[in-house]
Amino acid sequence: MQTGVILPRVAATKQPEQSYALYLPSQYVPDKRWPIVYAFDPGARGSAPLELMKEAAERHGYILVGSNNSRNGSWKIEAEAAEAIVQDTHARLSIDDRRVYLAGFSGGARVAAQIAQVCKYAAGVLLNGAGFHPIAFDSKDAPFVVFAAVGTYDFNYPEDVRTDEELEKLGYQHFLRPFEGPHQWAPAATMEEGLAWFRLQAMKNGREGRDDSFIVLQAAKETDRARALEQSGDLYATWKEYRQAAQMLAGLADNAALRARADALEKDKAVRDGAKREKQEFTEQEDLSREISAGLFELQQNPPNRPVIHDTVEKQLAALRGRAENEKREEKLRVIKRAVAGLLVQAMEMGNARLDQKDASHAKDYFELASIADPDSMWALGNLAVARALDGDRKGTINALRRAKSKTKNPGRFAEWLNEEPAFAKLRGTPEFSAILGTSTQR
Repeated sequence: MQTGVILPRVAATKQPEQSYALYLPSQYVPDKRWPIVYAFDPGARGSAPLELMKEAAERHGYILVGSNNSRNGSWKIEAEAAEAIVQDTHARLSIDDRRVYLAGFSGGARVAAQIAQVCKYAAGVLLNGAGFHPIAFDSKDAPFVVFAAVGTYDFNYPEDVRTDEELEKLGYQHFLRPFEGPHQWAPAATMEEGLAWFRLQAMKNGREGRDDSFIVLQAAKETDRARALEQSGDLYATWKEYRQAAQMLAGLADNAALRARADALEKDKAVRDGAKREKQEFTEQEDLSREISAGLFELQQNPPNRPVIHDTVEKQLAALRGRAENEKREEKLRVIKRAVAGLLVQAMEMGNARLDQKDASHAKDYFELASIADPDSMWALGNLAVARALDGDRKGTINALRRAKSKTKNPGRFAEWLNEEPAFAKLRGTPEFSAILGTSTQR
């Protein structure tokens, strides 16, 4: 197989319906065993995480594999996809079974964590935008290490912080890296940090040989991050960073200065106030979401006054989004953005559940509300178009597709989707649909 490039689709030999994206570092040779990362995207986009990890994988010598089948939904589908790629790559590639890692984003992060808990072959997990499934904390032996990353505007930010606190209590080796952004895979720089951190943990527990120059380099990088935060004036974040740095280097290098600085900051009133402020932000997010979330759940019951509830939720979502658009204070903005994003996902998941039940009429209601929460969301607009098409609403479908076309950042992929989506079969060839398709192709 070609090295140094992402292969977007490798079919499993024994199960060709299962496939994965693959990245082999350019120095890969089969007579040496290599660490591997299996990645799970909630939308079965196998190449997406590999694009973000490939530079770090090349630098540190990791094989990368991204499932093209695992997606949010059935655990059976996710488990079968994981088993297929693990078996196929072990048959084809030279893998170091002591350095097998699992990565995931959102629902894919939960898949990665659950596999690590159940199968117990993972050395570590790299979680993006989600914490553990509740069953994760039933063991005290911490069999794998945890590097977690979450966007500052991610609605799951509170969950990730609480998961990190729980991991500390349970004795796991863990690290939490916030990055500026919404609910998404972490950026390439964070992936570099995560894979480097895995190497340090592997050196600690004897899974990888000690490399003193590498340890010195990583110690310098982490110390620089902590000092930069301290200079920014955010002492609460600074305390967290020094504490993590000290834990990262424990048993590998002298961490006394880092530990001493963390201990000193822990006594600072600004740090205690920062912890209280963070918890208050989490409470505010819940308060902002509660009534709208309850309205979405109420719609599930299909009450007689459903149109009234729908209209109320729509107005509430629009008002909350408006607050986000007008808020200038960062500490307030991130809370509102997290709340809006969480409600968007809730509406989408409820809509998809209705689609699974062949209830397009009610599914489109949820997708309409999701598009109110985020008018730029291709996820919401695309699903809205599908649901309207399945419900026989030709005019509404065309309207949703026009809006989606105006928002897409990938016209070519959008055109492919228009041609491939079964729900649009009756629309193909109509002047309105052809106009949308033609414009997308030209762009």
